[in-house]
Amino acid sequence: MSVNYPLEYYQFFVHFNEGDYYTCHDLLEEIWMTDKQNLFLKGLLQMSVAIYHYEYGNVKGARMMFRKAHEYLKPFLPRYWGLDLSQTITYLEACLNTIPLIIDSVPFERVDELPKLPELFLYLDVDV
Repeated sequence: MSVNYPLEYYQFFVHFNEGDYYTCHDLLEEIWMTDKQNLFLKGLLQMSVAIYHYEYGNVKGARMMFRKAHEYLKPFLPRYWGLDLSQTITYLEACLNTIPLIIDSVPFERVDELPKLPELFLYLDVDV
């Protein structure tokens, strides 16, 4: 049995895997604004924001958003809305272990000096 999700959710996967995390935020926010009780979407939204913050040098903001994303997504393990959350939670934990604890921010010109975050590609299994 296949499930139909909001179009923005499908688009989120494309943009996430392309590394367009700002657009991911906008797409998920569109859905979340109609259902603010959906902590699963809020978790994905905050994960996207965390990556975006980190890529622009806001290390403290990224750390905070990764923690919140972990907190929101963990109750939905192992799978929710066609997404393998085991892989996602492992990614969030790896990011939290990668982000320097003693740095709050770096200028954009120096973001390439930060440790690289692990890679994550998200796949939607529409038949689950």
